[in-house]
Amino acid sequence: MIQAIFSGIAMQLLATALALLVLVGVGVGVQALGPRLKQRLDNALVESLQAGFLSVFTAAVGLFLISVWRAGGLVERGFREIDPDSRTIVAAVLSIAVAAAAYALTRVTKNTIRRLSQQRGAITNHQQQVGHHLVQLFVSVLAGLVVLGIWGVDPGDLLLGAGVATVMVGLAARQTLGAVLAGFVVLFSRPFELGDWVIINDNEGVVTDISIVNTQIRTFDEEYVMIPNDLVTDTEVTNRSRKGRLRLETDVGVDYDTEIARAREIATDAMAETDTPMERPDPHVVLSEFGGSSVVLRLRYYIDTPSARKMWKARTEVITAVKDAFAEENIKIPFPQRELSGRQEAGGLTVSGVGARTEATDENDERVERNPESEADE
Repeated sequence: MIQAIFSGIAMQLLATALALLVLVGVGVGVQALGPRLKQRLDNALVESLQAGFLSVFTAAVGLFLISVWRAGGLVERGFREIDPDSRTIVAAVLSIAVAAAAYALTRVTKNTIRRLSQQRGAITNHQQQVGHHLVQLFVSVLAGLVVLGIWGVDPGDLLLGAGVATVMVGLAARQTLGAVLAGFVVLFSRPFELGDWVIINDNEGVVTDISIVNTQIRTFDEEYVMIPNDLVTDTEVTNRSRKGRLRLETDVGVDYDTEIARAREIATDAMAETDTPMERPDPHVVLSEFGGSSVVLRLRYYIDTPSARKMWKARTEVITAVKDAFAEENIKIPFPQRELSGRQEAGGLTVSGVGARTEATDENDERVERNPESEADE
């Protein structure tokens, strides 16, 4: 009957276009219906139903197109050439069933891992994905072995045949395999997580991705750096945001004639008036060193949920507040100073005064100071 309705080329093309449009529309509708069903049913069950329905509907559309284009004879001829026996058909059906069961099992385990993580908070979102992929790999390998057994293939023969190739590939890719193993160490030892502010080797930034092979960080210059995981495990890693707070230090110098206790008190009060630094632990001031021109005070203060933006904001507020407070209390932040002296055997050091000038004379380049008035008399 379908062949009678779509008898011409134009009608066959029209039927094909309509069938494809219906297939796309049904696919979009099933995907849009998924979130609503997941509110009432288990996520794994909903996804399995979606996949099963789309598979059946796609097969039905395929059969419809075969009938429209009168390709049934070609399909029948193909089966005659293949000439499958009952055992082959059963093996094919069982293989499809095993593949479907493996897919459904991986979906169930994915949602189970996600649910356990939400309840206990033991692993991060990224580690959830890693765990899911490991389970998926294990189930896929197990399903592959079952399918090989269904078709009467001995897995040992495949392993023996692939032994030499495996050794060659392992030797060629030993560095990559080392990075992969290091990736598992990074993922499960958890020296840092997504969003942490870290310093790895000479690179500083925020962790944006952790894969099996490498770690990606975004620097504060908005550059993305890919660091191999074997390098991450071999070098020192500084996590500046692991505890949820970060201590910052800013140095400021005061004149040697300044009363140090008073300067420390004024700087501490000024930091306490800022907005971004934390109130607890309290900002405080310690003496750092005797500088060349000043006594150096070290301002210490903390920020929570550390980020580069918050660090620069807090530092700007502290520097501005302390400078204004010192200016109001007439506490001098001195410029660099130098004391100059000349050796006695060289005649000491002569500094020209106002209205005097120095010029070079004779071949010995001796510096002679002259008075402008005496030059006028000459």
